[in-house]
Amino acid sequence: MAHLIGRLIRRLRVDARDEHERRHALVGPARLWKMKRDFQIDFLKRMRLEPEHFLLDLGCGTLRGGLPLIEYLEDGHYFGVEVRPEVLEEGRKELREAGLEHKRPTLLVADRMSDLVIDHQFDFVWAFSVLIHMNDEALSDTLSMVRNHLRPGGAFFANVNLGEEATKGKWQGFPVVSHPLAYYAELCDKNGLEALDIGPLQEYGHLSGVEAQDQQRMLKIVKGRKSSR
Repeated sequence: MAHLIGRLIRRLRVDARDEHERRHALVGPARLWKMKRDFQIDFLKRMRLEPEHFLLDLGCGTLRGGLPLIEYLEDGHYFGVEVRPEVLEEGRKELREAGLEHKRPTLLVADRMSDLVIDHQFDFVWAFSVLIHMNDEALSDTLSMVRNHLRPGGAFFANVNLGEEATKGKWQGFPVVSHPLAYYAELCDKNGLEALDIGPLQEYGHLSGVEAQDQQRMLKIVKGRKSSR
């Protein structure tokens, strides 16, 4: 009997590990999951994110980076948005398993950022590995939404591929795009925002061993003089 119970326990552990690896693979290589999770909260703390701030996480996925942020921020101060409802449902499972439902995060599904209605202003807006999958229309919608929801003195941080305009294949049905800095600067300017290149991800601790990822640039986007809010 003890032998059978031992086998059952081992089987359950294997099944749980496989389930977590499957979930982790929904947002990128499972082997890089922990590094990318740690990078997100470490970077935002470096940018002076404090527990009392309100944060909007665009493309929050399965809450890979979201859970540490939810735990760190005060109750109700984390808002996550995801375009894929089935992926966000996996994030809700992560939230329950982590015992963090009492932190009362707001988790939303939106097909387009232009459809998103949030009666709140944010100190930080965060989009990790999201803008690199956006076409012109989606990016313009996102920047317009950010302008309307960013508090004065707040900042939007997002990583991008800088270079010649190109589409470099697809990832889970989304394009992988590259643009020169002038492209982001122009679209931001049209939306009353200003884009600043603050350096490659590797300078902030993103060490994946994949040069193309580690050399992605981090943009800091703030309200510009054209902003009406």
